[in-house]
Amino acid sequence: MFLLCALSIVCGLMLHVSYSALSTHYCVPRKTVPYQNELKLFKEEGIFNYSTMLMRDDLGVLLLGAREAVYALDTNDVSVRKSAVYWRVTEEKQRECAYKGKNAEVECRNYIRTLHRVNDTTMYACGTNAFSPICDYMTFVNGQLRLEGKQEEGKGKCPFDPFQRYSSLMVGNDLYSATSINFLGSEPVVLRSSNLALRTEFKSSWLSEPNFISMDFVGESFDSPDGDDDKVYMFFSENAMEYDFYSKVAVSRVARVCKGDMGGQRTLQRKWTTFLKARLDCSLPEPSLPLIVQDVFLLKDEDWRESVFYAVFTPQSSLSQVSAVCAFRVSDIRNIFNEGKFKTPVAVETSHVKWVMYTGEVPVPRPGACINNVARNMGMNRSLDLPDKTLQFIRDRPLMDDAVRPLTGGPLLVKRGALLTRVVVDSVLALDGQRYAVMFIGTENGYIQKAVNYAGEMFIIEEIQLFESPVPISILRLSSSKGQLYAGSAFGVIQMPVSNCSRYDSCVDCILARDPYCVWDFTTQQCSSVHSSSSSSSTAIQSLKEGDVAQCPQPDPVAAVDFTLVPENNIQLPCQLHSNLAQVLWRFADQTLHSSNKYYIYSGGLLILGASESDTGLYTCDSVELINGRAYNRTVAVYRLQLDSGAGAPGDTTHGNEVTNSSNSTHGLNTAAPRPAPIPDGEDPLSPENQSGTHRVTRLEVAVALLSLLCLSLMGVIFWIWSQGRLKECFKFAKRTGESEGRRQSAEYTHIQNRTSAIKLPGAEPGRPCSANNNHCAVDFKGNGDHHFTPMANISSLDGLGYINDESEI
Repeated sequence: MFLLCALSIVCGLMLHVSYSALSTHYCVPRKTVPYQNELKLFKEEGIFNYSTMLMRDDLGVLLLGAREAVYALDTNDVSVRKSAVYWRVTEEKQRECAYKGKNAEVECRNYIRTLHRVNDTTMYACGTNAFSPICDYMTFVNGQLRLEGKQEEGKGKCPFDPFQRYSSLMVGNDLYSATSINFLGSEPVVLRSSNLALRTEFKSSWLSEPNFISMDFVGESFDSPDGDDDKVYMFFSENAMEYDFYSKVAVSRVARVCKGDMGGQRTLQRKWTTFLKARLDCSLPEPSLPLIVQDVFLLKDEDWRESVFYAVFTPQSSLSQVSAVCAFRVSDIRNIFNEGKFKTPVAVETSHVKWVMYTGEVPVPRPGACINNVARNMGMNRSLDLPDKTLQFIRDRPLMDDAVRPLTGGPLLVKRGALLTRVVVDSVLALDGQRYAVMFIGTENGYIQKAVNYAGEMFIIEEIQLFESPVPISILRLSSSKGQLYAGSAFGVIQMPVSNCSRYDSCVDCILARDPYCVWDFTTQQCSSVHSSSSSSSTAIQSLKEGDVAQCPQPDPVAAVDFTLVPENNIQLPCQLHSNLAQVLWRFADQTLHSSNKYYIYSGGLLILGASESDTGLYTCDSVELINGRAYNRTVAVYRLQLDSGAGAPGDTTHGNEVTNSSNSTHGLNTAAPRPAPIPDGEDPLSPENQSGTHRVTRLEVAVALLSLLCLSLMGVIFWIWSQGRLKECFKFAKRTGESEGRRQSAEYTHIQNRTSAIKLPGAEPGRPCSANNNHCAVDFKGNGDHHFTPMANISSLDGLGYINDESEI
């Protein structure tokens, strides 16, 4: 009996692990670029939290809000400060804040949280002002930044708490903001500050402990056949009210209001009559709690219907290290709000409320709709003219029944490792005449992931370490016109170019990088920008979808490096691969070498243990990279081992682990031209796990099927036992097992509280791909110099439990 109950528990755990391994495809950056001092950096001693930015390309400045300071930085070089304004909190305000229980030195300061453009020379700025928000106008004239001294109440426009997420947007002269309107942070509001101010209803069905993320404007009135109004979309997470769960579950939302909303005449006076919200779906294939939205960027199209929101999502559980990027088309979101069904609350028993799909009659005009041609034909030209029946409906039912699905049906990118934090997207016109959306994604340890989608294949071109220390990237801004990216953190601002094509010094490297910004120019024999004047289809090549290097010129072969073999000594032959997606292929005497007691293959080369006379000969190190199912082979290094004659020339002899003249192990312009990878007889083609896992997936499918059959059988047996009234002792066993497992799980997870802590690299395993970074040898690639932990048998009960979506109707 005890064995049967234990098998049931193990069966569930095995199914979870197997399904996760089968379903999730993690993206791996092709190249890792370590921290470089030449990146332009701005920071000032004693100033922190560089977390608010406003791009003013027309003025040539980047306005940067920090703690008690606003800077005007040169957009060409952020290390150049053009002007600055220091906006410090008064001693009286600081004392009041500290008296209310806040930290005087940290929280009771003036953190600049709002920066918006008003006109050509004027900006609107707001700060937390020691938990007493305040706003003012700011001008930049003749190179000088100055506060106008026209201070206004900042309540509702700026958060009280300097570390609370919020969003705001300036549309014309109206400020839209989503924040908390009281000191405790317990009264959330979506507010429009204008001559006719509007706000959300203070009801949990409208906003339930929200965490506001982003806000953007879409001009839907342009070329609208039904006379629709412009919209303001906002993204946030909040506690779900539509699910039955043993504790609070957060979900991601998108909501919208109409620009022309004026509130209701009797119902919803000075409240939004067009506030609608829907759940954002960005689900991983494996069972988990809903991912939570962290940042959103709107990539605008000439046709607003084709504009796309790119959103970063992270897990609710701190034990998970998987984050994702999903894309949502504006027209899909619009259709949910304009045509979708509503959810409605239904009382269950006496004190419980469930939210189910509403199937009754929907009033006309449609609740939540902007004033359009339908309303105008009924004589309603303003929201003040809407009937109470329509307004009462939307007041009680602001939630849509359908969720907004991603543009691609699922996540564009799934990344395991350091969590993603921020995203911006650039539209790049490539040499083939097509536009590609290039994503720049910040991480919690100070890296930028540069990724693009090629016909359904998500490809991370490179990851770049921006900050020397692992600090979260808290804000990203992009200047497409200047080709520059600006990243802010708590300790400074970094500027980096969107591309550095000179990083690729050969045609092969340039093409295999598959960077939309870069082409190989035959005229200059350099990898240069696609926007350069000399780049054209006749003088340059680019192969983004295929990564085809067939047009690259034939480079000189790699020269062999002579090594002297000393019997019984260990010989180290270095071989540095320059792609995280490549596998190393060592060959000796026309035979492929594998790690064994004789040979140790690792990310940095080959180690021959206890060399003997039979080990003399030619050793070749090849880099094999798989692109769209095709293997590209490049010879990286060639070594000729010769027996020690007792009088070897200085510099040619290797004693123990000493290696000389290893500079030839790197590939450059003398790299041999790619050719189809040689596949030894009886061996499977090389297929890096991060690019192709067909055989692995097939085996996992069989394993999952067998486990499912086993679990069904066990469930049948357990049901029979239950019917016989013998399940009580099984529950006792499961309880004891769960308690001991919980104690062991707590102990095992103690050492991974810090995601960026250094982990000692374990030794390489035979058959595992190793890269040039020492990041991927015998461990799953995590990126950014970190490593994955082996999945543990203990799985958080929170992650393992699904939520219940009640599909009943009324």
